[in-house]
Parts: sequence; C-alpha cells; structure tokens
Amino acid sequence: MSRKLKNMDKISKNSDYNELIERIGSVYNKAKNNVISAVNVEMLTAYWEIGKHTVEFEQKGKERAEYGSQLLLNISKDLKLRFGKGFSRSNLSYMRQFYIKYPKSETVSHKLTWSHYFELLKIEDDLTREFYQNQAISDNWTVRELKRQKKTGLFQRLALSQNKEKILELAKKGQIINSETDLTKDPYVFEFLGIPEKSEYSENDIEKQ
Repeated sequence: MSRKLKNMDKISKNSDYNELIERIGSVYNKAKNNVISAVNVEMLTAYWEIGKHTVEFEQKGKERAEYGSQLLLNISKDLKLRFGKGFSRSNLSYMRQFYIKYPKSETVSHKLTWSHYFELLKIEDDLTREFYQNQAISDNWTVRELKRQKKTGLFQRLALSQNKEKILELAKKGQIINSETDLTKDPYVFEFLGIPEKSEYSENDIEKQ
C-alpha cells in the first residue's frame, strides 16, 4: 500500500475526522431539509392564493356567471401555455376547493404537503376531513398512509367503536414512517418547479406501489 493510501486510511480511522464528517453531513442534511420545507410552504401558499383569485373572480357579480364551468377550462388553457402542465383543469379545481375549504390561510398546516391536501379535499364531509387532517399531522402520516387510513374507514370505525384508543393504536401500527426525502419524489413538486419528471417518480408508479 502506498504512503498516500496509508495516510488516507489513517485519517478515516481518526475519531476527530469522523466527527468532522458527521458535522458536515448534519449541516448538509439540515440545509437540504430546509429547502424541501421551503418548497412545500411556497407551493401551498401559491395554490391557496390561486384558488382565492379564482373564487374572487367568480364572485364579482352576475357578469361573471356567463363563464360558468368554462372558466377553469379557459384558465387552464392559458396558464398551461405560459407555465406548463401543472395547471390542468383538475388541478385548478382542487386549488379552488382548497381556498373554499380553508378560507383562512393560517388554518393550512405546512406540516402537510399539497399531495396530502389533494387527498383531503376528496372528502366531502368537513368533520371527517378535519379528523384525517389532524391525524395526519399528529401521527406524521405519509400520503400513502393517509390514503390507506381513508380506504379502511378509520373515522367510521372510530365513530362506531367503544374502544377508540385501541382503534387508534392499531391504526398507528400500520403507519409508514415519513422521510424528509418523500417530498422530493412527489410528482406535484416536479410540476410546481417545472422539473422534468423522472419515470421512477411518476404518479402512476407511486400509485401502483
């Protein structure tokens, strides 16, 4: 073994050096997580405001009524020409609903992602939606876990059960631990940032998994 390799091996076994690597790694991960968190905050804020502008336009008076259901189609067409596929009619419809269900921006939790709210907005009953939102926040649910708990009817099971603590305990056992990197695999993030989506991160693949 050359002197250079011996020196490198010696350094890598040094406790102070290993501590340095840990510190650098910690700084890097913290910065990365801050960036991910910032993207999520900006995305939620932007989509809430887009919903607000849409609803306010609709409510300006009878002269706007003529647009009807065509309004979102027109907005979608024009925005996709400028900004890309993130502005489908379906997405705009959910952004509009986002503002309607959360008219006060401070009630929107930045602990959840847009994908969480996308699933929550599919729940028509306000009480049921609030329950799943609160549980998703308190138990740190991933989007996949939120979908699973909705599908298995956690809220309904709790409402009918005499042993609510036991039901919640069983629900937590199926929880998938959230990872800071989950957000970077979210197809909505790719759309929001205008980044070409990698096939392995496509929404279709996530749904299949």
